[in-house]
Amino acid sequence: MKKKSMFSMLVLTLVFALFAVACGGGNQAQPQQPAEQPAEQPAQPEAPKGETPDSIIIATGGTSGTYYPLGGGMAQIFTDKAGVNSSAQSTGASVENMRLIKDGQVDLAFTQGDIADYASKGTVMFTEGGKIENLAAIASLYNETVQIIVAKDSAIKSVEDLKGKRVSVGAPGSGTEANAQQVLEAYGLTFDDLGKADRLAFGESSSFIQDGTLDAAFVTAGTPTAAVNELAATKGVRVINIDDTHLAQIIEKYPYYAEQTIPAGTYPGFDEEVKTVAVKAQLVVRAELDDTLVYNMTKALFENLDQMKTVHAKAGEIDLAKALEGVSLEVHPGAAKYFEEKGVK
Repeated sequence: MKKKSMFSMLVLTLVFALFAVACGGGNQAQPQQPAEQPAEQPAQPEAPKGETPDSIIIATGGTSGTYYPLGGGMAQIFTDKAGVNSSAQSTGASVENMRLIKDGQVDLAFTQGDIADYASKGTVMFTEGGKIENLAAIASLYNETVQIIVAKDSAIKSVEDLKGKRVSVGAPGSGTEANAQQVLEAYGLTFDDLGKADRLAFGESSSFIQDGTLDAAFVTAGTPTAAVNELAATKGVRVINIDDTHLAQIIEKYPYYAEQTIPAGTYPGFDEEVKTVAVKAQLVVRAELDDTLVYNMTKALFENLDQMKTVHAKAGEIDLAKALEGVSLEVHPGAAKYFEEKGVK
């Protein structure tokens, strides 16, 4: 009886063991659960690479020139299209604008290409103050024409005829003053050879020619220039021609000049074609400004040129394909990024 009882217990134990194996018991490995993936982190905005002022000031020129209206048009575009509160400021133009950039008083500035080159190298009118280190280019814009203007009935017919006359050579320290000196130099003249060298803004020059107290004036600006238009509409105006021989001499000595033709009809009553020289107008920027900020402004400018054309006819010459022509400065990285995207070399 005992033996039978022990045998029955052995059988039951074996049955329970087999049942446990069949149900997945024992030391079999359990299937691995997939590891929980970390939640995707939102992309962090790129840190600014430079200054991001609350508002941008654009240095232009006198109110009778070309820089001022174009600067106002740009300020509107930057405000509306790039979301950058901007304003245009009337100044003494190119040379003063370089110093305003140096001192951080403005953020963008119009300037002649030759003046930008002098500023970056510390030459000509920047010799005493030294080169301006925080200057970068955005783009070349259009040709600025060196115009020697006289009243339509003036006896002055050539550059040589300026000898002994009262002539405005541009505002003190301006790009126009440098252009006047270089053009006169080609003809063997200096400011001392003039009857009197007045240093006047464009609007004053036009008014003084109109009332007969000034014989001629140098005006370096995009054509048509407002101040010259005013004179043409009242007393009439002529622009003195620079002959081919002297054109070649000027361009050979100062390679930033290019030959420029002023077409007949540029001003009211202006019925002859005139040859002269021109430099490139450029838009420059404080190098400290943030890359993305400058990129957005550059993009807004070149993608809204139709709006700029409603401000001044000269804006019709602004061309993305020519944006880097005549630029000797280092291009700001923000502007360079936009040009690279557009394939502009």
